[in-house]
Amino acid sequence: MIKAEAVDKTTVINILSYSFKDNQSVKYVVRNDINSFERIKALMDYSFEMCSMFGEVWMTDDKKGCALILYPQNKKTTARSLWLNIRLIFQAISIFGVSKTLKREAKIQQIQPNEKMAYLWFIGVDPTFQKKGVGSKLLMQIISRFSEMNLPLYLETSTQKNIPWYQSFGFEIYNQMTLGYSLSFLKRRPDH
Repeated sequence: MIKAEAVDKTTVINILSYSFKDNQSVKYVVRNDINSFERIKALMDYSFEMCSMFGEVWMTDDKKGCALILYPQNKKTTARSLWLNIRLIFQAISIFGVSKTLKREAKIQQIQPNEKMAYLWFIGVDPTFQKKGVGSKLLMQIISRFSEMNLPLYLETSTQKNIPWYQSFGFEIYNQMTLGYSLSFLKRRPDH
């Protein structure tokens, strides 16, 4: 696993955009119209930038898979983060979706614990390399990293078929929410 750099941004955005183009949670946030895929790319661009500022972006050695990790405890309002939020509204969410998105985020914030953590925002694999162990290897490396840092790893998923996969790596469901789709909250404590 290698740390992504600015030159890897397009590759990361493409991997995640194709990996999440049918994701219910992403579709809930992103305005659904003729430009939906471009809007998903804008969301992934935003996520890449936020994790570059307040977390980490990791890639597999062959750059076929990637993961965006956010440290919520490090997140703060800056001129750049404000600009990114404004750009996200116009490029991905639309003015009409802001209220719905803010309500969703507030509900999620109520469920997420207020503790020092690593938040696995997105993990994806180039579609031509999916189901070949690339994502599993990356997730194992991420788990190892955060176990060494003694940080719990949190995530949400709206893809119910992925829950057994996460559970096979020691994640446990700690809450669920319905927003017109089911959103499951998972956590994994560091190995000791």
